[in-house]
Amino acid sequence: MDEPSMTSSPTAAPGPPTPPVPLAELLAREELGLRRIAGPADADLLWVHTSEMADPYPYLLGGELLLSAGVLLTDPDHYVGRLVEAGAAALGFGVRPVHETVPAALIEACDRQGLPLLEVGPETPFTTIARAVWRLMAEARHRELRRVTRAQQALATAAARPDPVPAVLHQLATQLGGRAVLLTARGQEVHAAGRRPAPDAAGALTRLARVVARERPGSPASATDAHGGTHLSAYALGGGEGLVLALATRQRESGDHTVAGIAVVLLSLLAAPHQGADAAGRSAALVRMLLGASPAEVAPLLGSAGPWTVIHARRTDGAPVDALTAGALGASLGTALVDAERGPGDAVRLLLGPDPEPARPTPRPGWTLGASAPTPVTALAAADAVAARALAHARATRAPLTVDAPSGGLAALVPPEQAAAHARALLAPLTVPLADTLRCWLSLHGSWDRTAVALGVHRNTVRQRIGRCGELLAVDLDDMDVRTELWFALRQT
Repeated sequence: MDEPSMTSSPTAAPGPPTPPVPLAELLAREELGLRRIAGPADADLLWVHTSEMADPYPYLLGGELLLSAGVLLTDPDHYVGRLVEAGAAALGFGVRPVHETVPAALIEACDRQGLPLLEVGPETPFTTIARAVWRLMAEARHRELRRVTRAQQALATAAARPDPVPAVLHQLATQLGGRAVLLTARGQEVHAAGRRPAPDAAGALTRLARVVARERPGSPASATDAHGGTHLSAYALGGGEGLVLALATRQRESGDHTVAGIAVVLLSLLAAPHQGADAAGRSAALVRMLLGASPAEVAPLLGSAGPWTVIHARRTDGAPVDALTAGALGASLGTALVDAERGPGDAVRLLLGPDPEPARPTPRPGWTLGASAPTPVTALAAADAVAARALAHARATRAPLTVDAPSGGLAALVPPEQAAAHARALLAPLTVPLADTLRCWLSLHGSWDRTAVALGVHRNTVRQRIGRCGELLAVDLDDMDVRTELWFALRQT
């Protein structure tokens, strides 16, 4: 395996480097009349240089098509050796007026030392060849810019999906035609997309990822390597989480590093925690609550007693949610306070706030959200239950977002203490499951099917529970006055 090459920054250049021009494309230009007479058929041209010096080595950068009429050619073998040593890509030799034909010794030297040799006819000026190479390079750069632009658009679209991290990896693997893996600093796979490379190449990719993992000062931001014909690269993500983007591809185009750099920026934003200036205070509040302090005691550390908004969220398609996807949802809503560890299929819980103005959650594509009204920190437990009910309502009505509205109108005219006492007395015969079913049924205008969907039970179960509620309360639930009275009471619990 080759020694990995490393760079100090994963940030891509504003555009991809100009791709090299394959020698075959230049030879295909029939108007030039070029003919390969020695050396290999494959070569990549980076630029054109004309020189009649006996030894142009000091003036070559590598990758040139060197054009010469052989004015000072005396030792072809030494001349070719110096060109190969300088990294020249090919030699174009012009016949006439200096040489009637290409010297046989030059042909033999190029064949022996593996340097492509082109015969340039007297009717083809060197400047014509140079213009043709620059034109081919411009066309290649334009194609590469279009490819990178399309990839950038595809990656940005993927980042806006409900599952942005796996979507970005999938799109990156598609654009580069290989494997894209998100790894932890210890080499554990978080997400992956694309065809899995051979086991030995996969192992080499994991080892390369450890090279750039931010576990020690001075670690490079990116590194590349090759293993058995597979090109490997690894990029450290920003945010200090120790995550690494690792890529394995069969070929490496000039714009691939730029495309990977775009993905690194997106994944860094998606995977990084959203931290505010008061993160230390919030951490201290969490510690105190874990040690037994009440919400009222820690409210000053949170910067404000409120308002806070509790959100419950589920994927609209019912897919399970991992921590990175939940974190991306939190970032889009402007919070790092996300709880995704409730098991596959369960709701993700988020906290918004506190802010001078109440948080206003908005719908997110691919998600169904239920939100509480803005509430003080001392009432978060009740707001959590409200958000759960709002999510159930949103799912039942197929709405992207349901926000629980604070009491207002006529209900606000009744003192809260009196309203709560009346509600407790009225609803005392009901168990908690019956009260929850009645609340959901009333909120959905008496729909059996939607209530069943919201509660995750059979519609017959809903009918039985509502019938039992009518019996225990000794009321007619078809009476609008009764429903209004019960709805008011249920809103106070």
